[in-house]
Amino acid sequence: MNALPVRRHPLTLTPDSLRVIIRSFIPSAPQSISNIIRRVLALSEDEVKREKHEFHNNFDGRHYDIEASLLEVFKKVQLHIPEKHQISYARKILIGAYFSGEYALESAALFNPSIVPHPNQEGLPEGSLHFVMSLRATGEGHISSIEFRTGTISSDCKINLDTASRFVAASKISINPRYLKNCFVLKLREMGYYNRHAESILEPLADEFTLSELNEIVGTVRHENQPSSHELTRTLECIQWLADSNYELSFPKELSMSERIIFPSTSNESNGIEDARFVRFVEDDGSEMYYATYTAFNGRAILPMLLETEDFLNFRVLTLNGNAVQNKGMALFPRRINGLYAMLSRQDDENILIMFSDNLHYWNDPEVLLRPAEPWESVKIGNCGSPIETEDGWLVITHGVGAMRKYCIGVALFDLDDPTIIIGRLTQPLLCAEGMEREGYVPNVVYSCGSLVHQGHLIVPYAASDRNTAFASVPLDALIAALRQGHVPE
Repeated sequence: MNALPVRRHPLTLTPDSLRVIIRSFIPSAPQSISNIIRRVLALSEDEVKREKHEFHNNFDGRHYDIEASLLEVFKKVQLHIPEKHQISYARKILIGAYFSGEYALESAALFNPSIVPHPNQEGLPEGSLHFVMSLRATGEGHISSIEFRTGTISSDCKINLDTASRFVAASKISINPRYLKNCFVLKLREMGYYNRHAESILEPLADEFTLSELNEIVGTVRHENQPSSHELTRTLECIQWLADSNYELSFPKELSMSERIIFPSTSNESNGIEDARFVRFVEDDGSEMYYATYTAFNGRAILPMLLETEDFLNFRVLTLNGNAVQNKGMALFPRRINGLYAMLSRQDDENILIMFSDNLHYWNDPEVLLRPAEPWESVKIGNCGSPIETEDGWLVITHGVGAMRKYCIGVALFDLDDPTIIIGRLTQPLLCAEGMEREGYVPNVVYSCGSLVHQGHLIVPYAASDRNTAFASVPLDALIAALRQGHVPE
């Protein structure tokens, strides 16, 4: 098979340590918190103003709205302030500063991109596409968050990235999020806690309810069942964990896309939000929603999660349910197939699997779709994002791991009506790390979390050695021809 005409575009995104957010640093020991506050309370008002002026001189030009961020940190520790003290606004800001620090979001890496059409396609030249690209940003402690970039792809496949802002801002978490009752029931059953206590809490609630409504009923059940049994205590703990794990976040409209940061917010995500795979999903009635599967990591265990948004301003974060929700690399198909949702996965850490469900939040019974077949993928294979629909079939971009843990990107083609049927696959990689792409945080790796087709070309944003992000493209007709010629193992 002849080599495909893959084009590497002269465009690279590199980590920028200047992009920083304010992150709270609050000691775990209450006495340490009280000691810091006591020292700040001992300052005169003139000293407070002087200290506040000094950190403003040092940090103002590095943040979008520094005082709003520091005031949020102050609120986290204000219960430790003795009631007799009347705190001035300046002292509140200073207390917040003493419990804060800067975090360079992408100081280690900016990688594992996923690309989707932008919700707004107005005002573009004919044949051009406006896109949103998500990126995994990793900083100190290998903590990962989600960043965004925007750009356009012209009719002749030239890629232009919009200039990223110097400023960044973490999302605001809703204090009274909405929940889906069926998701709570599914997860509680899966965890073995859907008992009489859970029923008494959930049954009076509507199909969609708020945290305040949940808390009110939990308080009533707790009061009516005193002294509390071990079963009730554990059930309420599980419901609280579930409420904390499912949340809503938003950004102000005035923030540009590159200024919006989804930073870990729950204990499940304390060590990172990893490898978001975004897809624009079109329902049978024509309505659209952007979904992303990602991996929440707490330093010990992973938890596959689902993110949904219509506008990249307001997001809903949901736990996934079912015995198939066990590993990394879940990727949703962009539409239903024969009335069912479809998802790629890798439960066995070796093969690509596929599963179908009538419930977006509940996944069971995966079956193997693709196994390693070539030397460059002999260790394992996985997906590089959601399948892409073409007239010739579903394109599945894959990653294969070979000797010396070298990661390459491949492609396979599956039947549109029955994606368990393979039409063809490349016997040689589409992309491997070349030259300086081999050098980075994790050498010899190319990886992607989502591609798209535009004007007869497959556009693949990809990470190079878990540090930088680059772009490649290939004519779709040449790729389809190569896939149809590719060997399909029995």
